Amino acid sequence: MRFLAIYDIADPKRLNRVAKIMKDYGFRVQQSKFEIDVSEHGFAELRRRVGSVIIEEEDGVKYIPLCRRCRQRTEVIGKGRYIDPEKEFVVI
Repeated sequence: MRFLAIYDIADPKRLNRVAKIMKDYGFRVQQSKFEIDVSEHGFAELRRRVGSVIIEEEDGVKYIPLCRRCRQRTEVIGKGRYIDPEKEFVVI
C-alpha cells in the first residue's frame, strides 16, 4: 500500500512523536507530509501507533491512498524530498 500521510498536531511533544513514528514507515516530503509504502499489517500498525499519541479533539491525521495510476502521474517540480534546514548541514 502506498499513501500520503499528512497531519496537524497541536502540541509540540505529540508533533515530534508523530513525526518519529512516520519516519519508521516512510520518508518526509514536506514538513508534515510523508510518503508511506507498507503492507496492510504495517499500515494497521502505523495507524495504531499514531492513534495512541494524538488527541482526536485537538489533532488531525489524514491517510490519502495513492493508487498505482496516480503514482505514475505524479509530477515533482524542484526537490522531491523535504530537507530540514535545521538538521541539514554542509561540511567543507
